[in-house]
Amino acid sequence: MTPGDGITSNPIVKVVFAGHVDHGKSTLLGHLLADLGALPDGKMEMISETCKRRGVTFEWAFLLDALKAERDQGITIDSTQVQAATADRRFIFIDVPGHQEFIKNMVTGAAQADAAVLLIDAKEGIQDETRRHAFLLGILGIRDIIIAVTKMDLVDFDQARFDALAQDASVYLGSLGFDLENIQAIPIAARDGQNILGPGDAMPWYSGPSLINCLNRLTPGAGTAWNSDAPLRFIVQGVYKFDERRILAGRVLSGQLRVGDELRFSPGNRLGLVESIETWPKPAAPDQAPQRAVAGQSIGITLNQQSFIERGAVGSHSNDQPNLVSAFRGRIVWFANAPLTPGKRYKMKVNAGEYVCFAEEIEHVLDTGDLSKSAAGTVARNQIADVVFRTRGQLAVDDQADLRGTGRFALVDGHRIVGCGLIDLEGFADESRKDTPKSANILQVEHRVDPTERWHANGHASGILWFTGLSGSGKSTLALALEEELFRRGIQAFVLDGDNVRHGLCADLGFSPEDRQENIRRVGELAQILAQAGFIVLTAFISPYRTDRDGVRARAGDMFHEIHVAADLAVCEARDPKGLYKKARAGEIPDFTGVSAPYEAPYAPELTLDTGDLDIEHCVHRLAEYALRAFRLPKDE
Repeated sequence: MTPGDGITSNPIVKVVFAGHVDHGKSTLLGHLLADLGALPDGKMEMISETCKRRGVTFEWAFLLDALKAERDQGITIDSTQVQAATADRRFIFIDVPGHQEFIKNMVTGAAQADAAVLLIDAKEGIQDETRRHAFLLGILGIRDIIIAVTKMDLVDFDQARFDALAQDASVYLGSLGFDLENIQAIPIAARDGQNILGPGDAMPWYSGPSLINCLNRLTPGAGTAWNSDAPLRFIVQGVYKFDERRILAGRVLSGQLRVGDELRFSPGNRLGLVESIETWPKPAAPDQAPQRAVAGQSIGITLNQQSFIERGAVGSHSNDQPNLVSAFRGRIVWFANAPLTPGKRYKMKVNAGEYVCFAEEIEHVLDTGDLSKSAAGTVARNQIADVVFRTRGQLAVDDQADLRGTGRFALVDGHRIVGCGLIDLEGFADESRKDTPKSANILQVEHRVDPTERWHANGHASGILWFTGLSGSGKSTLALALEEELFRRGIQAFVLDGDNVRHGLCADLGFSPEDRQENIRRVGELAQILAQAGFIVLTAFISPYRTDRDGVRARAGDMFHEIHVAADLAVCEARDPKGLYKKARAGEIPDFTGVSAPYEAPYAPELTLDTGDLDIEHCVHRLAEYALRAFRLPKDE
């Protein structure tokens, strides 16, 4: 239930039943549903008849294992949701598979839960998958755990065995950061209904609560963590125009907003005052229109001015904005058969937006057994790892420890979800500070000439071709040749060259990492201005740092096209047209890229040209082909 939806009945608690395969999840849940009278009419009789017809023994688990393959193999494959109720609570019980082959289904089901019942077979004890499920429950943010030590009948209801398993499980959960005060262990024999609804006569030594007593104590909504006192995060899920108004539809993940509030939308740094809050169905009278929306509500809003705000934007109050980043650490669970590899491109889904990203570095893979960390070149299926991701474009996110709703993401390869993770921003700078002017009392002026009008006047679209590569690779040579070729074709093109700007715009900068970063920032801003004026801008800069180039891409958006002039160091040093490599080798030039300073090659540039193998004429031909295709006016323009 979400706040403000008008529901007045008992609160809903979503509980996931997790643990190792064959430790009794479906059996326990099947018996619990029968005891609560939550089974559909005739369900018990139908399963009993099916078991007789197939010649198999009746199992409580069959009440949950709906797929024929599940009943045949005696394992849960897909997650199942069922509803039940007591006098105090309404429940959605989520039965997830325990087999490691179906870990993706387990995560999908558990991600929706407020609390968990972690099952441990009294005879088999804690297994690898038990630890893995506990670990996953932790990174999914579930905090309330009920440890159900099942199949106590197989160990003759031995108290010592229960105490040992409860202690071991509690210690492990504590090592994962769980609060032991939120953990309750219960001995259960599900087939006989021991300690499910009430105390079991087979275990008189246990005086604690039954399973249903523990379930009735759980906090509703803990999994969604709707928090109206937290910073505002309004996720734009769509933009609609039913009349003259533009309605931004989305959900308030945290905080609250009111009519009259000034909101800042990131990325993009767009501002607007909330003129109205729209709900469906529409209020009967204008004076009944809501003036406030709180965490958990799905609403629409209108602003006092028309701004270009897209799906995936995050609305916040200016005094407590999300972080704007193009790189962060993600603690991921990997689902795909093909391993995650550094440098590979994936689609990242964050909030309601989609972004191209690259796995830049695998910091380590985690062992869910002893919680040790080990180096790895890839992340295999079902492994958990800390990976640094870099995105094309800036993301508006929060550290998952601060705000869960805007601190998680999913990874897609092709059309398949291949992983999910939590965002960790420790050690990563908030890039919004770079874009915040130091001057006060300044306002952006909107141009009255639309970019498409300039395109029509010029006969082509505009943008930035960003040439990057080592000194001597041929960046300036190719950029100048392409400029001439395009100009001869009647196209407005202009080259910004690395050496030229250091005689004026960047004359105050040296070659330290900080100065290089500022050099690229300035050039990137100038390139955007020229592109907005209708030019195709050709920039020829070493621009050695990936994060600086990605920063320009994030601000320029689709106007940015990266061209990697990929001659290797040996080729460039052999050419040495300006004698710089010779001086660098002699120690006369400090911080020289390729010799005493690093060069970070692009992961996925729009075009790569190896000038060690291709001559100038061939390269210019390919560049001209690309430019004419990339900056051709759309047919519908």
